[in-house]
Amino acid sequence: MATQSHPIDDDVTATTRLSAAAPALVGRERAAVVLGPERGAWLGELVESRVNDGEDDRYLLDLELRVSEHAPRVVFHKAAYVEAGPLANPAIGPLSVPVTWRAAGMQPLFPVFAGTLRWSDGELTLDGFYAPPGGGLGIVADRLLLNVAARGTARWLLERIAAVMRGEAG
Repeated sequence: MATQSHPIDDDVTATTRLSAAAPALVGRERAAVVLGPERGAWLGELVESRVNDGEDDRYLLDLELRVSEHAPRVVFHKAAYVEAGPLANPAIGPLSVPVTWRAAGMQPLFPVFAGTLRWSDGELTLDGFYAPPGGGLGIVADRLLLNVAARGTARWLLERIAAVMRGEAG
């Protein structure tokens, strides 16, 4: 697995675990193509390719948080740099890709995430940790409310990837 370009501080008390799952009922070959060579379909604009150097590719993606699904639909967008490492286990076992993301602008105001995206037996999962902004006050705010936004963004990303796997628009 490639080394993450921007690791989160080792102080796990300043981070929050993030886990999300979504169905992705496609075959292994299709999942491997979407998580590997065709990842740009869900990751957005390739900014820097470094996988051949043992590093992660960097993409610019407009992350989305849906606040309301009902009219009036409220959606927030935030441009983020998403780094994705090489696809692991393309032949056997769960497929996995190390991922990180951080805001493309005003970085101190937004969380930083590091984790692993996995596909296994028709299910996509995202598991890792994020560091809420604002130090101790940010941790408190996260526990009260902001974790809802983090989980919503993770679910949105998984749904986006699953749609690409099914051949639908990302």
